[in-house]
Amino acid sequence: MDVQHLALHRVYVKSFGCSTNFADGEVIAGCLSDAGYEIVDSPENADVLIYNTCAVKTPTENKMITVLKKRLKNRKLIVAGCLPLINFERLKREIKFDGVIGPAPGLEIVNVVNDVVQGKNVVLLEKGFKPSLSLPRIAGSSIVKIIPISYGCTSSCSYCCVRFARAPLRSYSHDEVLNQIRQALSRGASEIWLTAQDSACYGRDIGTNLAALLKRVVELDDEFFVRVGMMNPSYVLDIMQELIDVYKDEKIFKFLHLPVQSGDDDVLKLMNRSYSVETFKSIISTFREKMPQLTVSTDIICGFPGESDQAFEKSIRLVKEIEPDIVNVSRFFPRPGTPAEKMKGVIGWKIKERSEKMAETARKISLERNKAWLGWRGEVLIDEKGKGNSRIGRNFAYKPIVVRSENNMLGKRLFLQVKNAFPTYLEAQKI
Repeated sequence: MDVQHLALHRVYVKSFGCSTNFADGEVIAGCLSDAGYEIVDSPENADVLIYNTCAVKTPTENKMITVLKKRLKNRKLIVAGCLPLINFERLKREIKFDGVIGPAPGLEIVNVVNDVVQGKNVVLLEKGFKPSLSLPRIAGSSIVKIIPISYGCTSSCSYCCVRFARAPLRSYSHDEVLNQIRQALSRGASEIWLTAQDSACYGRDIGTNLAALLKRVVELDDEFFVRVGMMNPSYVLDIMQELIDVYKDEKIFKFLHLPVQSGDDDVLKLMNRSYSVETFKSIISTFREKMPQLTVSTDIICGFPGESDQAFEKSIRLVKEIEPDIVNVSRFFPRPGTPAEKMKGVIGWKIKERSEKMAETARKISLERNKAWLGWRGEVLIDEKGKGNSRIGRNFAYKPIVVRSENNMLGKRLFLQVKNAFPTYLEAQKI
């Protein structure tokens, strides 16, 4: 198929879910553009629709199905990402698609689109893709560069279906990651997101680890910030001291995403999470001892099978004791093919009640944590446009800080003073 023919086909790419999926979506768009397709910014202007899906939770999967059902008529539909590998039977039953491919397809997406525009129906359910980091990309932001450091993980949590889609751990070498950072910085990026399904297990398949990678990253000369992605507590322990040492570097955002999932050890065992509540607490306290203004983010699942009222109250007490800045609260939903799907569940109204109580507890703590920043003065990197005339930036602790201005300040570092605190953000003025 020649390039002139391809150019007649306009492609719309939409990604959902985690930062890794958004990075995959940028590569999908970049590879197709490089192959001669026109990437458009609305489905109305497209001939081919590619939805790069997420299905980590049941509500997310339901949302994906709703989005796919509403797709515009007379457009070719390709479903990419995790949903096809997590629940292909439902996808096949409820959605009329022209093509299907799993996550991180890289250059393979070009072959799929080529076949689809020629009228073929394509189903490619392979997993374990590891596309080159040097593939072309169409970035969603000129300021923030998302770089996958690995795909897959080494855990087997009893509730997780993402491992069915993302397959075993595949890490990129230090040099591959560093080359991407250098390119991003040369093109004006100021904020680097190092992302993975589990950043803490990075490198265990290639004889290295996350701390060693970060040490090389902070040695780069340019001025930039690094956000480190989610880390399973199990894999932090054996690299904790080296990790803390490199975290002290001013280039690393003082931001730690460490999901605990439950404050009860028996529930953690049922979840097949190979750490204890005390281990989680010790990691948090050790990091905070060295970095008191650290922003702590954690995840809690409410209503996991086997979670008694007493076990849930332990989770509440843990959150009150640890006082995380951010708590991502989820209700348990059984996912297809997981061991937890076969466990005796908690009654629905009780899960809802628990999640509401947890969310309210977390909201109050987040507000109090943010109030501690009132009056703070310092440098903020503006990395996002907010609603209306608001601009959103991040300080050294990755706190979201809103400032009002009509000017385009993206990528600029401003000195601000925090004037107001809310549960999810701070508000500041220029000094």
